[in-house]
Amino acid sequence: WGIYWHLCRFLTKGAEPRSIHAITKQLNDMSELKDLIAQAGAQMEKTVEHLEEALARIRAGKANVKILDGIMVEYYGSLVPLTQVGTVTVPDAKSIVITPWEKGIIRDIERAIINSPLGITPENNGEVVRIGIPPLTEDRRRELVKQVKADAETAKVSIRNARRDTNELIKKSIKADNTPEDVAKDAEADVQKLHDRYIKRVDELFAAKEKEIMTV
Repeated sequence: WGIYWHLCRFLTKGAEPRSIHAITKQLNDMSELKDLIAQAGAQMEKTVEHLEEALARIRAGKANVKILDGIMVEYYGSLVPLTQVGTVTVPDAKSIVITPWEKGIIRDIERAIINSPLGITPENNGEVVRIGIPPLTEDRRRELVKQVKADAETAKVSIRNARRDTNELIKKSIKADNTPEDVAKDAEADVQKLHDRYIKRVDELFAAKEKEIMTV
């Protein structure tokens, strides 16, 4: 009885103890809402990770192996990531070198790079494939910043949608499951905190990429 009494007072903030059924239901409601919040957090995290990958592929005037992500090479009848058919190194800030594990696929690597959206023609000396990173013009830098900003805004919309959808489910639980309004409000507050945290991360990613692009 002592444990039951203290549990009741904790859940009801000092009110008179309720039945075991009522207490159990509230605990179940809280657990379900926590699951909803966790799902929203996972969705927001996935959005930010997707943005990070997208920004990493944007060439900012400096050698970065991430710009090769998404380039597929034909290898024994299958398409595989370029990074899985050779060793990729960055000997300096203006070049990337791919050393094929098999010399017979060096032309396939070269072709894959030429046909990719990278927009750079590689050099093939028969041993390695070299990608020279050309300097960006001022106009091109500004275009890239606009692209990055658009990607960041898309990510923010996704995060806001996750907040909206989760809050709608929380509100429905009040009517459908008789979830106490104070419990629902606490859940909505937690969702808002998640939203604010991930929006901040998006802003930080955008600011860092903008600085990288505009730095000559």
